[in-house]
Amino acid sequence: MRVSFIIPVYNPDSTIKNILKCIKLYSLQYENEVETIVIDSSSNDYSTQFLKQEDIKLIKIKKSQFNHGGTRNKAFLLSKGEFVIFLTQDAIPVNVQSFVNLLKNMQKNPSIGMSYGRQLPKKNADFFGGFARRFNYPDKSIIKSMADRKTLGIKTVFASNSFAGYRASALRSVGGFPTNTILSEETYVAARMIKQGWSIAYEADACVYHSHNYTCLQEFKRYFDTGVFYGRESWILNTFSKAEGEGAKFATTQLLSILKRGKIYLIPSFFLRNLMKYLGYKLGIYEKFIPLLIKQKITMNKQFWKKKKK
Repeated sequence: MRVSFIIPVYNPDSTIKNILKCIKLYSLQYENEVETIVIDSSSNDYSTQFLKQEDIKLIKIKKSQFNHGGTRNKAFLLSKGEFVIFLTQDAIPVNVQSFVNLLKNMQKNPSIGMSYGRQLPKKNADFFGGFARRFNYPDKSIIKSMADRKTLGIKTVFASNSFAGYRASALRSVGGFPTNTILSEETYVAARMIKQGWSIAYEADACVYHSHNYTCLQEFKRYFDTGVFYGRESWILNTFSKAEGEGAKFATTQLLSILKRGKIYLIPSFFLRNLMKYLGYKLGIYEKFIPLLIKQKITMNKQFWKKKKK
């Protein structure tokens, strides 16, 4: 079995060395033919110099050319694996078995076009960062298809490229990743796959450590970008219901968790944080009415709004 690993990076820390070490162990222990492609958005702190000595394909692009979907697509088109595993530079595999578990059902079931693993909060995760991981990545695996949309809603197409595997033929069948999306390129692909009849597997025993401690302002910006995505790809909401329903469930469960744990002091932050997320999302949905200069101020992905040089 040939497996391609693709990792976009920009000024990565030492975590990238742990990821590459785990990939090497996977190749040696399971005797799979492995290729690793690192696509670097012109890191400027010498953090990628060591990669030139590694047995990897290193692709350099300009920072201004980075795009969540287009950059991954560029690397995917150069890959040769039957299965392709995407990681982000800050997602640390729990062990080599995480890679095995990520692909196991795709190998057995030819109808599965994509799988994604469980993200565990890092040791430094705050309450909100840790809760988001526990809510979105439960301990029970599931295989999702179009038949689940009435019960799962938008969660039917939920996935994350921080740790995801694809059947290369399935990814090609939907045209690869979108080449100009602000984020959520994996959601776009998941929706396209499910509409084509593919299934998506969530593998709860394929684990990485990956979490973020966002401030309220960062949450606002992240949800603005999410709103932009769903506003521009409204067919996803039309097919798999509104995202607000899942957001309300998230907030309700989060508040109950705060009360259950006796963390009453977090309630003001809870209300402010969820208000900022809701406002950001709604502004993103209607971003076409917002001047470009303002969008550049309230986004987490500033390069998306810059005019690309020819």
